[in-house]
Amino acid sequence: MADRVTVIGWDGSPLTSAARSALSAATLVAGAAHHLALPEVPPAAERVRLGSVDLAARRIAGHRGTAVVLADGDPGFFGVVRTLRAPEHGLEVEVVPAVSSVAAAFARAGMPWEDARVVVAHQRTLRRAVNVCRAHPKVAVLTSPGAGPAELALLLEGVHRTFVVCEELGTDRERVSVLTSDRAADHAWRDPNVVLVIGGVGGAGAGAPAAPWLMGQDPAVRSVRGWGLPAEEYAPEGYAPEGYAPDGYGPRGHRPAGAAPPNRPGAGEDPALRAAQLARLGPRVGDLVWDIGCAGGAFAVEAARFGAAVIAVDVDPAACARTEAAARRHGVPLQTVPGRAPHVLESLPEPDVVRIAAGGVPVVTACTDRRPERIVVHASTRDEAEAVGTALADGGYTVESLLLQTVGLDPDDWSERERSVVFLLAGRRSDSAP
Repeated sequence: MADRVTVIGWDGSPLTSAARSALSAATLVAGAAHHLALPEVPPAAERVRLGSVDLAARRIAGHRGTAVVLADGDPGFFGVVRTLRAPEHGLEVEVVPAVSSVAAAFARAGMPWEDARVVVAHQRTLRRAVNVCRAHPKVAVLTSPGAGPAELALLLEGVHRTFVVCEELGTDRERVSVLTSDRAADHAWRDPNVVLVIGGVGGAGAGAPAAPWLMGQDPAVRSVRGWGLPAEEYAPEGYAPEGYAPDGYGPRGHRPAGAAPPNRPGAGEDPALRAAQLARLGPRVGDLVWDIGCAGGAFAVEAARFGAAVIAVDVDPAACARTEAAARRHGVPLQTVPGRAPHVLESLPEPDVVRIAAGGVPVVTACTDRRPERIVVHASTRDEAEAVGTALADGGYTVESLLLQTVGLDPDDWSERERSVVFLLAGRRSDSAP
């Protein structure tokens, strides 16, 4: 019974002496069709087409002889090594690596890639891969049939990116195409391929740190410590949110009774509320966040700083413009959509988590119909809070209700500077996994 397997990476270049030596002794060789056609594969060796790696591993484990697996690129980087090392197979794995397809793709593009995100797109993970492309300015996508460049482009509708599509790297049929994302859906692409998705804030044209120290992250984006930051961190100089009611959707140009005075945020924009909302939503890489009623963009920007993709919605185009400006200042990509909820939500891609700052019960109901994992809503009165809580519960969500009160104090004499009181309703989808 085989207890050892040699995994050889192949990037189109001549095999190394170590790889040739392992192949020459092989009595079983597993790989794709183009691997099994290599002249170095011994004619007498048993050949196994590599479809399911798990099934191939079982066959290798039961083979009496010497087994070799051929794989494209670096087999330890999103490759077959992980499956072959599963404890149930009992295999000792030796790896002869090659240049990964991601490294080769960035080499063809002449770009550094220590600041890139790398994702695998299968049909089951395609939506989350697209969300990473929305949220990050440089992403390498390892595609698969049904989750290739055309599908990526269709799901990125409304978000401008540049695609570098690298087809059949390392073969004599290799082709590299550079085009905008809106054109990628019009082409038929050959498998296998890797797509570099470039653009947004901090993309290829932006200045990069001279000496990055963390792969996949732009340290400048994380330079501001903390979250739930003061509203002034996001507001343009001289902007005062004077026209907002405490619930965040009073008419502009009028400050109702109880609203914050000039240069102070209303309750709907209070940093403590924002921190509580973010804590309950937990936005993360691969998520799509809806921020409905984005106002000055503070919540949208902070959600984006967690690595999530964000679509910020507001009926006021000026609020969308302020949100875009705040995103640029903080170096995060996001998309704004001007329009009135709930109607504008119908054309948006599926969210993972939603923050609702405007629109009340009709918007809550529209969001529960889309089944995000979590929803947070704030309200300024108990009646409104009860109505929102009922709508969340009727939509199949477990509801947490809080009354949040924050009091700002003057550190000189501990006198009260401002007070914010608001209801927070947090809904967690009842059928979601923990």
